[in-house]
Amino acid sequence: MSMDVQSFKDALAHWTSGVTVVTTQMDGRPVGITASSLTSVSLAPPQILICVARKLYTHQVIEQSGVFAVNILGTDHLEWGMRFAGMTPELADRFADIELQRGVTGAPILPDVLGWLDCRLRHAYDGGDHTIFVGEVVAAGATEERSPLLYFNRTWRQLDGTPLQLETAV
Repeated sequence: MSMDVQSFKDALAHWTSGVTVVTTQMDGRPVGITASSLTSVSLAPPQILICVARKLYTHQVIEQSGVFAVNILGTDHLEWGMRFAGMTPELADRFADIELQRGVTGAPILPDVLGWLDCRLRHAYDGGDHTIFVGEVVAAGATEERSPLLYFNRTWRQLDGTPLQLETAV
C-alpha cells in the first residue's frame, strides 16, 4: 500500500514543536505517553523519528509490537496532555473514556486530534538512555485548523504563548 504524501504533509503541518502522544499496543491493549521529540526524516518514503527513554514501559512495547502512532494534540486536548504525561496519577487507565480508532498497523489513534501518523517501526538506534525509533508512515490524517497544544517552561500554552489552565469541575 502506498502512503499518501499529501496526508503526511498535512499532518506534520499541525506540529509546531507541540505536544504529541505516542501510542502503541501490547496484547490488544493500548499504551501511550506524551513526547515532544517528533522529527520528519524523509518524504520518500515518509518517515519520522521519535526518542523514547529506555526506562519507560512504552519503549519496550514499541520494540516488541513494531508499530506506533503519533497523535498531535490541540489546545482543546489539555487534559489528554496531562493524562498521558502521567500528571493525573489517580487515573488508572490513561485511555479511559476515549473512543480509540485503530490505524492500518493496529496502533491506537486518539479521536479528533490535529493530526496523526500511523507508523511501522523501521529502525531503532541506541541513544544511550533513550532509543531513537524511526517509523515508516503508512497512514496519516489531519483535522481542521486549530491551535496546537504547547508545553514550555513547565506550563501548558497556546501558540501565542498564553498559559492554559485545566478546567476543574464545580
